[in-house]
Amino acid sequence: MSDAERRSILCPNCRRLISRDEAACPYCGTARPGSWLKNNPFTRSVGSAEQLVKIIITVNVVMFVVSLLVSRRPSGMGGIFTALSPDWRSLLALGATGVIPIDRYGRFWSLLSANYLHGGLLHILFNMMALRQIAPLVVQEYGAWRMISIYTIGGVCGYLVSYVAGVGYTIGASAAVCGLIGSLLYYGKSRGGVYGQAVFREVGGWVVGLFLFGLLVPGINNWGHGGGIVGGIILGFVLGYRERRGENLLDKFLAGVCVLATVVALCLGLVSAWVTFA
Repeated sequence: MSDAERRSILCPNCRRLISRDEAACPYCGTARPGSWLKNNPFTRSVGSAEQLVKIIITVNVVMFVVSLLVSRRPSGMGGIFTALSPDWRSLLALGATGVIPIDRYGRFWSLLSANYLHGGLLHILFNMMALRQIAPLVVQEYGAWRMISIYTIGGVCGYLVSYVAGVGYTIGASAAVCGLIGSLLYYGKSRGGVYGQAVFREVGGWVVGLFLFGLLVPGINNWGHGGGIVGGIILGFVLGYRERRGENLLDKFLAGVCVLATVVALCLGLVSAWVTFA
């Protein structure tokens, strides 16, 4: 490998091939693109939709495994799907949200942590499959940083609406996924044209499916779904998409705040579970 090849990197902002020694990216103007703060494993992962989705799925899977490990449900009872379902005590300790955790225990941070908890194998499989299909399109049209903000804040919006509606206890990534769906609904309607209409129709099919699923299956948090979709629409309008403006420092700062807040909420859940079951 030549020295020039060893010094080549992808710009952390526009993803063009440049030299690590550039004072500024010749394509997008990003200052010091080769610095560690702008070119580290986290920012490189954010630049890739596939890597970003893998990170989110990994965190969800890790939290699901932890919930099974601390669960007091007797193993092997009720078949494989019941055996792979944590009990409500472990989920409550790890950060389930709703009227009970927030009003009784003051856990407002659970509005974040609940997005990474699931009640069973089918629950997490369905949500992660939906995330894998929808998230790359959001990254494509909004950018990775705005996708992080939409996913995080959209999930909080969904669970905040369900809390106001009086839902006592709820978990799952579906509120956050619905935030992504809402942002694509806004994008498709706002952009218009053949492509925008195609995006709107495709995502509209998800909304119809979620509505019918919520009517037919008991226990579905329709308030969380609806709140996430509305939150995503508002976020799409406020943050804008790539065809209107590129991502800027404010987008990166907001995404960083979302990541930090999520990490803190999950750590609080882990500490709570350790104190409860130790």
